[in-house]
Amino acid sequence: MLDRTQPDPNQSAEDVASHGVPEHVAEDKPQGWRPLNWLKRAGQFFFALSFSSLTRRIVSLNLAGLVALVASILYLSQFRAGLIDARAQSLLVQAEIIAGAIAASATVQTNAITIDPDRLLDLKPGETYGGSDEYSPLDFPINPERVAPVLRTLISPTKTRARIYDPNGSLLVDSRNLENVLRYNLPPPAEKPGIVERGMVAVRTWLNRGDLPLYRELGPENGNGYAEVGDALQGQKRSMVRVNARGEVIVSVAVPVLRSRAIHGALMLSTQGDDIDQMVTAERLAILKVGGVAATVMIMLSLLLASTIAGPVRRLADSAERVRRRIKARIEIPDFTRRRDEIGHLSGALRDMTSALYSRIEAIEMFAADVAHELKNPLTSLRSAVETLPLARNETSRARLLEVIEHDVKRLDRLISDISDASRLDAELQRQDAIPVDLRRLLTTLASVANETKLGHDVAVETRFEGRGPTDTFAVTGHDSRLGQVVSNLLSNAQSFSEAGSKVRLTCRRVRGEIEIVVDDEGPGIRDDALERIFERFYTDRPHQGFGQNSGLGLSISKQIIDAHGGRIWAENRAGPLDADGAPTVTGARFVVRLPAL
Repeated sequence: MLDRTQPDPNQSAEDVASHGVPEHVAEDKPQGWRPLNWLKRAGQFFFALSFSSLTRRIVSLNLAGLVALVASILYLSQFRAGLIDARAQSLLVQAEIIAGAIAASATVQTNAITIDPDRLLDLKPGETYGGSDEYSPLDFPINPERVAPVLRTLISPTKTRARIYDPNGSLLVDSRNLENVLRYNLPPPAEKPGIVERGMVAVRTWLNRGDLPLYRELGPENGNGYAEVGDALQGQKRSMVRVNARGEVIVSVAVPVLRSRAIHGALMLSTQGDDIDQMVTAERLAILKVGGVAATVMIMLSLLLASTIAGPVRRLADSAERVRRRIKARIEIPDFTRRRDEIGHLSGALRDMTSALYSRIEAIEMFAADVAHELKNPLTSLRSAVETLPLARNETSRARLLEVIEHDVKRLDRLISDISDASRLDAELQRQDAIPVDLRRLLTTLASVANETKLGHDVAVETRFEGRGPTDTFAVTGHDSRLGQVVSNLLSNAQSFSEAGSKVRLTCRRVRGEIEIVVDDEGPGIRDDALERIFERFYTDRPHQGFGQNSGLGLSISKQIIDAHGGRIWAENRAGPLDADGAPTVTGARFVVRLPAL
């Protein structure tokens, strides 16, 4: 019997490929590939971050600041200036030493007799030939043959260039021509630099140039064209810093060649151009290395910062997009309110907005369903009456049907008016600005109007303000017209449920940080199962009135107005004395409104 964990030796490779790997191997494979899955997820995360606009901006701005800092350091490096000054000082000391050596040894021999044949023929009898007086002890020419060994000995180890000029500014000796004067195999002419080299030269020129003058190679007869040489021929030491066409810094100094306080020429020493640049380049490479490390750290920190900003913002945006499309019944906005920053505040605001939006949508849907239901009843009754009217056999039946039609039309008109008022209530409350409302004056006015009109009921309204004195203010922030609508509705309901000759008590008091308005009547009270339902839309409980005499939207609209003002409204029964069974009696209904005090 073959072991299932081992491959069948009689099974071909095609069978293995077609049937796949054994079951236990397939189960072990995901565990072995788990690190690759982690790497894949990490790659997807960084890919999403890299293509995020906010992430790109954060990384770009941080890197821009770092690049500007590194570029400023490279451009304004103090090391370069100090190195150039030190190099100029060392060249001055070196030039003075070499000029002294030249003045001491590189002169024409003055103890030799020089005979001029032309002057011998011009001698008169008794005259002697005193030799040539062209050169005096204070005026001697510099012998290039003697200068060459001195320069070769002193200049070669320093890797500098030396040039000697005569008093007229003509070039006598150039150390560049002292070695390898004769060359049979000349090197091929230099090729034209490529794009990369030209780019490097341009960058180096930009970094080194600054306000330095450009160095130009002058001819052998134009030594005075160098400002330092001209000053040296006048007996002054001077140094100059220039930049050549390749962006290399050239430091040159010139000193006079003096003997017996007489100027017999000028010595000019200059760097070869790359020695200072090599040291500066090394320093800049170190700065670039530090900048590279700092850039890497900054990119990582920027990505970390972006992940704490762009990631939550993206999740919030996706959730908001799903809310707009409303793919599901209710979309939950991610909760970042634990973060004490703007992202947490944005998350909380979006969650509150979404919750309010869903509540508004649900309220609109429920309102539409209730409106359709309430409108359907009178329309059905009206339709039945209209269809039955042609079939009425006598005037009594016809009159009864017309009365039903008139009742249903009035009911529809009343419903449409109340529905219109309820539908535009939110919009009006949002458009109008809340202002301070003096409840003492508002309640006094409403009570006076109710006593004058009494709305078909012989029920008086009694107003009372409970406070420390008559000057106490009862002010809230809101809309006086809508608050007046609430109080008028409560007073009208209280009068309609009270018996003729009774009273409705309107009380206003301050309860801690709130203003409380209480409306008490002497009616039958409210059934216990209806204390909460009376604030529902289209609910009415008026057994003493005929069907359809009230729309049932008054208390619902009142609750909506009070909720918009940040207050509360509820109903309760007024407890009276105990009855024979020991249960408290009901002496009337009480509606309580509490609003935040100003």
